[in-house]
Amino acid sequence: MDSLILFSLAGGLFLGWALGANDSANVFGTAVGTRMLRFRTAAILCSVGILLGAVISGAGPTATLGKLAAISSLHEAGIASASAGLTVFLMTRKGLPVSTSQAIVGALIGWNIANSMQTDVTVITKIVSTWIICPLLAAVIAAALLPLTGLAVKASRMRLLQLDAVTRWALVLAGFFGAYSLGANNIANVMGPFAHSINFETLNIANLVYLSPLQQLFLLGSIAVAVGVFTYSRQVMMTVGKDLFELSPVAGWVVVMAHSIVLFIFTSVTLSQWVATTGLPAIPLVPVSSSQAVIGAVIGIGLIRGRHGIRWRVLGGIGLGWLMTPLVAGALCFGALTLIRLV
Repeated sequence: MDSLILFSLAGGLFLGWALGANDSANVFGTAVGTRMLRFRTAAILCSVGILLGAVISGAGPTATLGKLAAISSLHEAGIASASAGLTVFLMTRKGLPVSTSQAIVGALIGWNIANSMQTDVTVITKIVSTWIICPLLAAVIAAALLPLTGLAVKASRMRLLQLDAVTRWALVLAGFFGAYSLGANNIANVMGPFAHSINFETLNIANLVYLSPLQQLFLLGSIAVAVGVFTYSRQVMMTVGKDLFELSPVAGWVVVMAHSIVLFIFTSVTLSQWVATTGLPAIPLVPVSSSQAVIGAVIGIGLIRGRHGIRWRVLGGIGLGWLMTPLVAGALCFGALTLIRLV
């Protein structure tokens, strides 16, 4: 790979690392927080799921993000990604599960402003609307799943050890599904800015596997995400899985499933096309926030169990992080581009 391309991709790879350190931890945060899985086991499963989801199903949300800002300059795409990655890193150091989706959107708008480009109002409205719909939908799904799961557990009449084993496997499967959905949905945040500036040759692996140029970008990005999961995600896992609201293992499974379903809904091209055939508006294929989905699901459970159990101070800090993320990322991108052009 050309050294210039690799250097320019460093911004995207850094953002991938930041996503792994922050957002991707959410799919196994409740399992680790409730001590049903060891951190290392969760990190391995999370990384494999993200890689498969990114390479197989990452194209849909990437196409939507590309309409927000079509960056043809390789080094400017790297600056936008690095600005988003730095923002997520700073928030992660505070232990806040912020949104890489919001960070990259803010950075792309900052790029538009720096280049005197008009931001497509329709596209940005579609994306921003999901920032509201995503946590609300996750809360509704979790609030519906929890009592249904409780009834299923009672009906099964399993002994305590049996229930523990089943719950552990359920968390593993739900977490892997969540990691796959996260990779498919959020890889657009990591490598989407480069979709218009890099065009690799199609990769042929032993005449068995063919990777398109976009899939090769997704593969590189997902590897960076995996590194982030292993090196820096433990603190955010504990914030989501333990500090915000005390979760039982079964409730943890509900949170992961609600999160995974929401991400899948905004990723699946097939589902979006099927909805359109019924006469309803097609589901927007956009990169949504894994953190917002998890927090929404946790809040949904907290509300039906009694809102007094929710740690509102922690939630307020998370909400502040969500508000600041796109603003900081946009300012960093705009400032970096302006400074480089002056120099």
